Amino acid sequence: MKNFKLYYTICILAGTLLVMSCQSNTKKPSFVADQNFNKDWLFQKDTIVGAENSSFDDSGWRKLNVPHDWAIEGPFSNVHNARNGGLPIDGIAWYRKHFTIDEAHQNKQISVEFDGVMDNATVYINGKFVGERHYGYIGFECDLTSHIKFGEDNVIAVKLAPEVLSERWYPGAGIYRNVRLKINNALHIPQWGTFVTTPTVTDRQATVSIKTKIKNARNALAKATLETIIIDPNGTIVASASEAITVEKTTENEVTQNIEIDNPLKWGIYEPNLYSATSQIKVGGVIVDEYKTEFGIRTIHFNKEKGFILNGKPVEFNGVCMHHDLGPLGAAVNYRATERQMQMMKDMGVNALRTSHNPPSTEMLQVCDRLGIVVIDEAFDEWKIAKVPNGYHKYFDKWHEKDLRDMIKRDRNHPSVVMWSIGNEILEQSKKDGWKLAKHLNDICHDEDDSRPTTAGFNYYPASFENKLAYQVDVVGVNYKPSFYGEIRSQNPDMIYYGSETSSQTSSRGVYHLPLEYKHRKETFQVSSHDETTGPKWAYPPDVEFDAQEQNPTSLGEFIWTGFDYLGEPTPYGGRDNSTNGYWNDDWPSRSSYFAPVDLCGFPKDRYYLYQSQWITEPMVHVLPHWNWKEGMIIPVYSYTNCEEVELFVNGKSFGKKVKGKDFTMIHAEYNGFEKGMYKSKYRLSWNVPFEKGNIKVVGYIGGKEVTTKEIKTAGKPAKIKLNADRIDINADGVDLSFVTVRIEDKDGNLCPEASNLVNFNVEGEGTLTAVGNGNAASLEAFQENYRKAFSGQCLAIVKATENAGTIKVTATSNGLESDVISIISK
Repeated sequence: MKNFKLYYTICILAGTLLVMSCQSNTKKPSFVADQNFNKDWLFQKDTIVGAENSSFDDSGWRKLNVPHDWAIEGPFSNVHNARNGGLPIDGIAWYRKHFTIDEAHQNKQISVEFDGVMDNATVYINGKFVGERHYGYIGFECDLTSHIKFGEDNVIAVKLAPEVLSERWYPGAGIYRNVRLKINNALHIPQWGTFVTTPTVTDRQATVSIKTKIKNARNALAKATLETIIIDPNGTIVASASEAITVEKTTENEVTQNIEIDNPLKWGIYEPNLYSATSQIKVGGVIVDEYKTEFGIRTIHFNKEKGFILNGKPVEFNGVCMHHDLGPLGAAVNYRATERQMQMMKDMGVNALRTSHNPPSTEMLQVCDRLGIVVIDEAFDEWKIAKVPNGYHKYFDKWHEKDLRDMIKRDRNHPSVVMWSIGNEILEQSKKDGWKLAKHLNDICHDEDDSRPTTAGFNYYPASFENKLAYQVDVVGVNYKPSFYGEIRSQNPDMIYYGSETSSQTSSRGVYHLPLEYKHRKETFQVSSHDETTGPKWAYPPDVEFDAQEQNPTSLGEFIWTGFDYLGEPTPYGGRDNSTNGYWNDDWPSRSSYFAPVDLCGFPKDRYYLYQSQWITEPMVHVLPHWNWKEGMIIPVYSYTNCEEVELFVNGKSFGKKVKGKDFTMIHAEYNGFEKGMYKSKYRLSWNVPFEKGNIKVVGYIGGKEVTTKEIKTAGKPAKIKLNADRIDINADGVDLSFVTVRIEDKDGNLCPEASNLVNFNVEGEGTLTAVGNGNAASLEAFQENYRKAFSGQCLAIVKATENAGTIKVTATSNGLESDVISIISK
């Protein structure tokens, strides 16, 4: 759980105000809250000699705020590897920032904390080296104290040296996560200094165990008091503890406080209640440091028969894997963009996330805490054996233990995190002694946190079982092996397992290739949304996994690949190119993935509703394809539903009812371990219908009663633009976003499903146009332009608020179309 110091000079949470009002004997605090250090950095991408020195002339450098991802600015080019998104992720770049610290802080400890720098970062202060980190997904802190010039100009400089093919996907480049400046008293709680667990939980009472580290940086013994106050989700103080502490000079102590809470409000998927612990160090009645930790009260267990048990109740994982980029925004972290992604996943029925294949942003875990989504927190995609030329294997020996321990220390207070994953598809699976390294990593996890099990995603079957590597983790993840779940369980009756990566079905939103085909069309760089097309050799339709999970109820569930499309890895396009070490770089311009039920912009594909039909209980029905075809064509119509029956109508004429689970649809399925040919799916209802201009409608029935419908009409010629914002009220904080969907409609308001009109944007007032997109994985239009072509009738404009309250006016125009305007209020 993210920990952060509280400002006493600004408005803060009501619960914390209550804390302060209760402490009438406490004198004025003497500490300084952590400072947002994101603004006014200077940036230059170049190999520069002497840029670490404070005297270096940076007057001509570009001024910007972080988080910043330089690579997303492009341009797209086949000079760059398509597996990394066809974007310029590599090269030397520098960030510099000037700042002053008041002379009053001369006796304090000064440090800078980076949540993530991508990657191979080296940090200097006033020309002096103070730290480095090679793994871009791990946060780190650098002590600046001995080099600070109090009352004068200081310069922090960060040199980055990311490399192409450091990942198998798009990693981004730059100081892409948040930065904070810390001014601590000598006696303080250090980075990630608390560890909260709830070892005993009943409906009537819970024990909250808090381990707090206290650092004494002074060359003298220190005596103080540690006071911890617990505030419930409603802002009420419910418990507290106080303990006298003594800390020897230049050392750290750890204090454990066990605090009882009556009638606890538990954290769960449907009620994600969050408590906070405010830890205060007092010397002579003066608060010298304060640290806030959000946490949840919950129990987790894993059982070979009942599966994952949360608060005493079994929960099946309806999970997704997610890479860390935010589509058109790139890798630069943004809370609202992250929240939007996971809200869409939750609406699809998702209750679990696997952070593939690296530690996530703190913002992602905060979002999952608040939405009630459990998380597998994953550390590595490589160990010692390389998958890509410049991957983590280059740094594994020196850095793996620190990186793994730091990930756990940073993330262990998040109630959403339920497992630590030590790796994904690591190549040591095929090595005789690969189990030794797995055991080593497993032991590190248990040493840092014995409250959660370990896991890993294994795709080599049966190799990872034969060499005993899979037996070194507590819960076994199995990638793309639905045909072997039964065999795995029968041969390992005590094993707890799940589908850690499933399906990998590919498709393009709104694209339908008729007649039905089972191979992707290389000439279009699109994949049919009927979701039968074969892609990579390991992939298979979602229906196969649904069936395998039903047949093997001891499985914990599945994590589909992936929740959102992501930049890079443009499967099924991109073959082998020997000139780039055998990694994908042809089939240009395909530059991002096709795997997900949601495209790169956050527009649902048809498959979104197929998962929804299995994962939600509120009645729903979906129909595909669109209804703009040539007269007389026979159209395969599919419906996805969680209702008992669906009836299809074309222009009011019924084509009959179909019963889910009784009427089957034959679909193509071909993957490793499955016989080639047609698969009998009970998860889709289908009809073959001659096309007639007009409308197509599906009606869902439960108990013989109509409960839900969906209708698609034949669209006429594109006539107008329609704008819809996901939020029309946003925060005037310089970072909040509104996502504006752009629809190309006919005169009657029907979506034109094949429209590709060029749309121009103009943003006025207290906001800026920060990115555009359309979900087309083969588009080379820059995300930062003020225009975008529609893809399958839609595109997206992302608007960012300034720090001034006011109105943001967004206008969209296109030649030959009626324009539209929308207003967004920033407060």
